[in-house]
Amino acid sequence: MRTVDDLIRHYPRRYAERAELTDMSQLQVGEHATVLAEVKSVSTRPMRQRRGQLTEVVVTDGRHNLSLTFFNQSWLERTMRPGRRGLFSGKVGEFARVQQLSQPDYVLLPDDGDEAEDAEAISAFARPLIPVYPASAKVTSWSLSKAIDVVLDGLEISDADDPIPESVRRAQGLMSLPEALVAIHRPDSHSDVTRARARLKWDEALVLQVILAQRRREARALPAVARAQSSGGLLERFDANLPFELTDGQNAVGAEIAADLALDHPMHRLLQGEVGSGKTICAVRAMLAVIDAGGQAALLAPTEVLAAQHARSISAMLGPMAEGGRLGGAVEGTRVALITGSQSTKARRVAMLDAVSGDAGIVIGTHALLQDAVEFRDLGLVVIDEQHRFGVEQRAALGAKSRDGNRPHVLVMTATPIPRTVAMTVFGDLDVSTLAQLPQGRSPIATHVIAASEQPAHLSRAWQRIREEVAAGHQAYIVCPRIGEAAADDDLEPADLDESEAAEERRPPLAVLDVAPRLEQGPLEGLRLGVLHGRLPADEKDDLMRRFASGPQAPDAIDVLIATTVIEVGVDVPNATVMVVLDADRFGVSQLHQLRGRVGRGSAPGLCLLVTESPEGSPARERLAAVAASNDGFELSRIDLEARREGDVLGASQSGRRSGLRLLSVLRDDDVIAQAREVATELVAQDPTFQSNPALARTVAGLIDAEQADFLERS
Repeated sequence: MRTVDDLIRHYPRRYAERAELTDMSQLQVGEHATVLAEVKSVSTRPMRQRRGQLTEVVVTDGRHNLSLTFFNQSWLERTMRPGRRGLFSGKVGEFARVQQLSQPDYVLLPDDGDEAEDAEAISAFARPLIPVYPASAKVTSWSLSKAIDVVLDGLEISDADDPIPESVRRAQGLMSLPEALVAIHRPDSHSDVTRARARLKWDEALVLQVILAQRRREARALPAVARAQSSGGLLERFDANLPFELTDGQNAVGAEIAADLALDHPMHRLLQGEVGSGKTICAVRAMLAVIDAGGQAALLAPTEVLAAQHARSISAMLGPMAEGGRLGGAVEGTRVALITGSQSTKARRVAMLDAVSGDAGIVIGTHALLQDAVEFRDLGLVVIDEQHRFGVEQRAALGAKSRDGNRPHVLVMTATPIPRTVAMTVFGDLDVSTLAQLPQGRSPIATHVIAASEQPAHLSRAWQRIREEVAAGHQAYIVCPRIGEAAADDDLEPADLDESEAAEERRPPLAVLDVAPRLEQGPLEGLRLGVLHGRLPADEKDDLMRRFASGPQAPDAIDVLIATTVIEVGVDVPNATVMVVLDADRFGVSQLHQLRGRVGRGSAPGLCLLVTESPEGSPARERLAAVAASNDGFELSRIDLEARREGDVLGASQSGRRSGLRLLSVLRDDDVIAQAREVATELVAQDPTFQSNPALARTVAGLIDAEQADFLERS
């Protein structure tokens, strides 16, 4: 905290009541805790291993005890009398199966006319509710409370300093800002806290929605070439040749995209959908519409495996239409070019020539597309797959490759379904289209959790199940969180690890380079195994995926692909029916949902087995049970976001930096967010720069610093 505003916006985590002691059954070893407890006993004895005395104070909540240990402080026996109450703060440890705080900070409450240990704390502890702040080992809750009291006593905030206009406060029944700050730090009742939190949540929601409304307004002011849909072109022929009917959802999304492309300002649309819902078909139809209108489309993928997969699948979907100007190609066709960082110089030169000449209507690539040397004749549409893997600079670099000052239309896709309120915040500057309906013919996926240490026979059965599927003509995936044979931590592929669990001291995650030989010489002996991970050369990765996708009848086929998360998205092998995820507890809920979406993509049912060594009843096992119990990606996404903690929704998991949200929950405060979005849109329309509301302008400017701008523009 650097400013007075930082301090007064550091809100209490909870409130201790003088009449009620903290329930100590909820304490977790390793956490920093502050408890309101009563002294039960105090004793001093010589230390066995060294000179000095050890004073042990036992405090209680009436049902559970907590041991406090102090070194060479025998005088505590005079002040820590049984029956005395106080706040005790420290890191929870455990000794001889008894939870304890070693050398904790503490402050005693006034008792029977005695003054508190810290006279300045008396006024705070005289209130019915005692604020307990998020604190650290060096800065206690009551230290923060005293500092905030100093600030509140000297705080002068006029109505002109309130960022929420009075008309909005009246309409929403909100307290003024000074009232809310006093009520949350010095409440007389829980009703005060409720009203203060409601007001301060509005502060956060409104400022965030104002920024997003400004961005939507700015985007509509940018110029773009209208790409109206025409008849008789590639899109019409593509639709006529499809071997299946588009779902109602795909038709609806297609209409939304077509309407956006026909406008003279750039489309900014997010396409989200369930695993296997057909987002790629929607993107291909948008790209063909732009090509029919004389432009080109670029598809940016996060990995070379996914980029190559897109190039293969889109070329296969288009058939002769992807071979324009070549022998056997359609006369009115186009070309599909692939540009990646590790392809040969010759291949990249050919692809770049096709892009700059316009012969390639569809240019697919990784970050290599962002290089200055890559140019387009007329870039009309940018499709970004798995948008959360790319930052604002990368998106801007690709958008700058359009001509004549016009901006390309932008379609970003995510295979992780997003709750409505998250869509209004994280992606609030985008129009959102959703595909929830799966194409006909998709088979259900059965998911089961295998506790490897508790059920070794079940793990043996998993390997046998793979052999049975291969014998039936199908193929399988085995997923590990780590590559192996690396000296540093960059060995890990991206995985959504829970922070607290990732920090636990446990064995390293299983690695593909270690697991593959053990399986090849053991339970999967005789099967054709392939190993795929992010450190392989691009041509080798592409060859492995080609061999796996070609089916078991090919002479160089692969029956079982042992891989890291490089197969998480976009990989489409309909013949793969079973997946075993090792160390499944090392992955997040949404990531597991994405991984299992690689099976069951054909007519045969899919099977996903989640292998873990986490004990029964642990948070990791609960997460895995949630994945096994539901195939609803939207529900699992909500569970995943709740498990990550609120700050990560807009913080580290998106931008690598801390969130600006303190009270607002993007998962639970949907009514506040929706109302704030309406109000923000109206305020920006009336006064885009807030010249009539300088307090709101200052608050918005304070949020849009380098860190927050980096997060906000990631969408």
